[in-house]
Amino acid sequence: MIVEVEGLENRVTPFPVVASKYSALYPVAGGGLVWLRWPISGALGETFANPADISGRPTLEYFNIAKAKKSELVDHLDWFAVSGDATRLMVVDEGDLRAVPSTEPGDGDTTVWIDLRRIVHHVDPPAEWRQAYDEAGRLIRAYFWDPGMCGIDWDGVLDQYRPLVEQVASPDDFADLLREVLGELGTSHAYVTAARRNEGPPHYQRWQGLLGANLVERDGGWAVKRILPGDSSDSKARSPLAGTGIREGAVLTHVDGRPVDPVTGPYPLLAGSGGTTTELTFTPPPGEPGRARRVAIAPLIDERPLRYQDWVAKRREVVRELSGGRCGYLHIPDMGGSGWAQFNRDLRMEVSRPALIVDVRGNAGGHISELVIETLSRTILGWDLTRNAQPVSYTSNAPRGPIVALADEATSSDGDMITAAFKLLKLGPVVGQRTWGGVVGMTGRHRLGDGTVITVPMNAAWFDAYGWSVENHGVTPDLEVLRTPLDWAEGRHAQMDDAIQLALELLRTNPAAQPPTTPVSPRPPPPTPPRPTS
Repeated sequence: MIVEVEGLENRVTPFPVVASKYSALYPVAGGGLVWLRWPISGALGETFANPADISGRPTLEYFNIAKAKKSELVDHLDWFAVSGDATRLMVVDEGDLRAVPSTEPGDGDTTVWIDLRRIVHHVDPPAEWRQAYDEAGRLIRAYFWDPGMCGIDWDGVLDQYRPLVEQVASPDDFADLLREVLGELGTSHAYVTAARRNEGPPHYQRWQGLLGANLVERDGGWAVKRILPGDSSDSKARSPLAGTGIREGAVLTHVDGRPVDPVTGPYPLLAGSGGTTTELTFTPPPGEPGRARRVAIAPLIDERPLRYQDWVAKRREVVRELSGGRCGYLHIPDMGGSGWAQFNRDLRMEVSRPALIVDVRGNAGGHISELVIETLSRTILGWDLTRNAQPVSYTSNAPRGPIVALADEATSSDGDMITAAFKLLKLGPVVGQRTWGGVVGMTGRHRLGDGTVITVPMNAAWFDAYGWSVENHGVTPDLEVLRTPLDWAEGRHAQMDDAIQLALELLRTNPAAQPPTTPVSPRPPPPTPPRPTS
């Protein structure tokens, strides 16, 4: 085949398909193409950072190039592979495997279901680990961000650790060994996740049920100390007991009719109940009249979103109290889709305060720090005023006054980046601790032959002001403040208090922008040309 390079860019023709997220494009027999089309959806802050940002299940589609026509092969599936002669597709769908034609939807005559129970896979773990060790070495050599490996004798490192492969006895052993090997890179984002095996059949893998409440042992019973209120804007932050009529102080006596042990409490009885309807029996607080009540709820399988939203609400209350209501508060948990959603969830109300605290402590990193910086860099140039409505700033959602950032040793990856940008752009001072120091990032994950997953540091950040020095060092705050365990235990808000006081000091010298308060001057209509006389 000869490719005529001249004028090639002018012969590029787009596929006549709707805009969407597409992946896994492969040629098939007859000159057509197949691909996966993923549903487009937003993020509500329901998950932590996910670079792939894939939600829902994809559709498998076929495109006939000769006819420029698209058709749907499989409505929903997990994944697929193309056969060697490109005439068949192997489709994986919720644990089932079937072979279908590559150019048309399969029917009862053309679809072959494959009984996976008849497939026997004999594994020699030591041989797998030897192969996976070499595979990991090749991946690092091929994709590490610096072709010169930053001066590291990578082949020498692999040879040094290779004898230990023969001592590996489990997937966790192998993962530990690879962590030591990748540690020789001396860089961040070199992660290893052990392969998981023999975890039992699906009906053994049931989730622990969680109530979204704090329980305390009291007088031989388990009383509700606090019911977390939940956040309606985050579907994962629902509170199972909120709205049931159960009040704080009520005693949980039975779970699905089984009495709660006064020593071990209710959680052994909630094992495996996550996401399933469960009946709880409560009695009124001691000394209060009333009968026992039974309520049916669906316990959570993960309380983190609920407790995170509760934590943010508490921090916001502290900021309001310590600043006299003059400071807004934004916490950004990561720099992925969920962090961007969390940032925008609270942005409009919080920037309407005279000053703003931007908290990136514990930020897990991601890839959207530029979007956050662009928003926080906006300047108010004027106001839009509408009858019976609050004035709206132009530009919209722009900070009205000083900004102070909070960072700590757990502000990582893209969290390092936004902290550096905060200082370099002079958006405001940074208060707290030196950040994590990991700006040699990764792109995707690699699954080895034995199932172990590794990441490769593939891209390094360099700053005009810092050079390469942010990696393995972090960004030093303008005002260094340590919050000690004693501060936490005694309820002192070190770091936060310092950031608020600094914001209020800046506010005295840099007042916040305000909408106009002077009366509107009467403006006569512009003169019109004289009307012609008949």
